[in-house]
Amino acid sequence: MEVTAAVFVKDDGILLMRRAQGQSSAGGWEYPGGKIEPGETGEQCIKRELFEELCIEAEIGDLLAESTFSTTNSTIHLLAYHVKNYYGTIQLTVHDSMEWVPLHSLLAHDQLPADYMISQKLLEVL
Repeated sequence: MEVTAAVFVKDDGILLMRRAQGQSSAGGWEYPGGKIEPGETGEQCIKRELFEELCIEAEIGDLLAESTFSTTNSTIHLLAYHVKNYYGTIQLTVHDSMEWVPLHSLLAHDQLPADYMISQKLLEVL
């Protein structure tokens, strides 16, 4: 499964979201994003997902990191893109909390496995 993730960077912090109750992986911290649909590029996917999940329009930058995580049912290939700018006010639809996390404590959050792997890689490039 090909999935995208949005990396928002502000000062020395990264934006993480917590999955709301009733959602898959509820309570896990992650980068917002979602599954790439047939015919979509990663950049198109993350723009669509940010509009659907956070009600914002975004300018997508470079691919910053990627990870692959296997479960008993599937393999997730996560592509993390830098969000250069966004327009509008973030509204949570599938998350119940968001937090700007300082880089030095990024790995301390209870992140979903593929997202944690992205965080490890981001610490190398940011």
